[in-house]
Amino acid sequence: MQTRSVSERRRDFLRKSGAVPSTILLWVLGHAPSVAATPACADGHDATPRQTAGPFFLPHSPQRLSLLEPGIDGTKIVLSGRVWTSQCKPASGALLDFWHADDAGQYDEAGFRLRGHQFADGEGRYRLETIVPGLYPGRTRHFHVTLQAPGGRILTTQLYFPGERSNAQDSLFDRRLLMSIDDKSDQKAARFDFVLAV
Repeated sequence: MQTRSVSERRRDFLRKSGAVPSTILLWVLGHAPSVAATPACADGHDATPRQTAGPFFLPHSPQRLSLLEPGIDGTKIVLSGRVWTSQCKPASGALLDFWHADDAGQYDEAGFRLRGHQFADGEGRYRLETIVPGLYPGRTRHFHVTLQAPGGRILTTQLYFPGERSNAQDSLFDRRLLMSIDDKSDQKAARFDFVLAV
């Protein structure tokens, strides 16, 4: 069996992730930047760091792609990305269970407000509509998420917002769990790709 070089595997990864067209366009225009290492699974990638679930996790959340419902105030945001295995394969059918505080920093402990789970599609993609969580006392702004590839171990972690002043004071904050945020459009968007140790 012929072993492919790192550059060949990287090109294959970029092609499959849809990044090749823009790279080729930049090259054609003569402005192709030196491409920094992407979260390149081709060379193996560290698993997403684990974090505590905190005291507010509730099992059996409803399956849904949107946590928006009547009576929920706050800035709307769409969180999306992909779930990968550490071998750079899409974690098809991975479970993602999200929960977070409301705009005032309160968690619903009696029901499933701002709680829900979904499954990654065949390419490992997920998309969640929700609101930007408020500040919970003693914590910076964050989303909680539990993930599990079919038959795999459970990963519980948290996602953080860049540029928050309270990040520096939060003892749980981890820069590796920062989402990338785009708030230039009408709707705020966040992105994070998870890597599961499978």
